[in-house]
Amino acid sequence: MKKTLYLMRHGQTLFNVRKKIQGFCDAPLTELGIQQANIASSYFKDNGIVFTKAYSSTSERACDTLERITNMDYTRLKGLKEWNFGTFEGESEDLNPPLPYGDFFAGFGGEREMDFRARLVETMESIMSQENHDVVLAVSHGAACAQFARNWEATSQIGPISGLKNCCILKFEYENSAFTLVDFINHDFANA
Repeated sequence: MKKTLYLMRHGQTLFNVRKKIQGFCDAPLTELGIQQANIASSYFKDNGIVFTKAYSSTSERACDTLERITNMDYTRLKGLKEWNFGTFEGESEDLNPPLPYGDFFAGFGGEREMDFRARLVETMESIMSQENHDVVLAVSHGAACAQFARNWEATSQIGPISGLKNCCILKFEYENSAFTLVDFINHDFANA
């Protein structure tokens, strides 16, 4: 049976505005971040999308975003957390190495790229393989969404994605233990 996963990034945070590296560390949503979550909520409502289950990263920014999308009970999972950037957490983004990061952060107490990706894939497969998980919302983070999508590029119907804005939505179909990216909604929040 084909199931649907809506994987989305959290709303804008104070650290996003201040251009701080934000992985395992956390910062609150800004007013714009709250508006972005409200716009994403309207998207789901306007399109008649009803979730059977909802999940969030344990980070406050993801939980706060999810709570603006739906008032249903949800489960917080550490497996949905952002990349652990080690001692670079909370530092200026101008210290980031050029993309792709690869295993750069592992040398500073962070996660290796493929370990991070495997954590996300394992978590998503665990979620979607459960019964009564027909239409699932999972709120996570920018690098997490990008890494998960990269893992399934070979099956993607829309090709590689880039430029994941806050509160972007990636729609995946899940069947026979495989994910297919079928839509990418990257709202224009310039007028929010």
